[in-house]
Amino acid sequence: MIELDRLTKVFWVKGGRKRVLDSLSTTFPTGASVALLGRNGAGKSTLLKLIAGTMRPTSGQVLSSGLISYPVGFAGSFHPDMSGLQNARFVARLYGVDTDELVDFVEDFAELGPHFRMPLRTYSSGMRARLSFGVSMGIPFDTYLVDEVTSVGDGAFRDKSVRVFDDRRRTAGAIVVSHSEVMVRRICDMAAVLENGKATLYLDVDTALEHHAENLANPPAHQQRLAS
Repeated sequence: MIELDRLTKVFWVKGGRKRVLDSLSTTFPTGASVALLGRNGAGKSTLLKLIAGTMRPTSGQVLSSGLISYPVGFAGSFHPDMSGLQNARFVARLYGVDTDELVDFVEDFAELGPHFRMPLRTYSSGMRARLSFGVSMGIPFDTYLVDEVTSVGDGAFRDKSVRVFDDRRRTAGAIVVSHSEVMVRRICDMAAVLENGKATLYLDVDTALEHHAENLANPPAHQQRLAS
């Protein structure tokens, strides 16, 4: 279970403060695969980082049971001067899993070849995403946080990633950010729509997608004023 208790996140931007999440309270049940839906800037990636603990809230708290992954695709916890192999070993020690087993899994899964033993700063964004996804999938988390699983690698690699993710979801929950309706319907059994700093949780994914589509068709009031 993951409970968001009056979660608020404010960023200081040019011209003042931007409140991305506004006293957000909701609960994601244990073992559920939840899609996070929302227009660009609604706070989806910010919420993933807050749940993972890689970002601090302005106020409120995240209460959870079980082990939560870092957001897949987020390589902020990786050291740029360490190789992919060294970073995998570091994360294994951090989460208390077998180092050699994780390294073997990541090397086989990520398909980085000799780059696996080269510094992370030499990686392309796609290579970083492969490493991040591989390290996360190699650890038995209770909840996986995933930002666009379909953006990892080429078609064949994406298919492999989805198969591995499906296998992990048999014994774990997930919170998934995706712009693909097909992928949301395939891997999620409920959804939360983020809008104006709040979240509306739906047990029916199709209803959530309809709500999300309505939001996209109707820009926020400040954008409407700019367009007029």
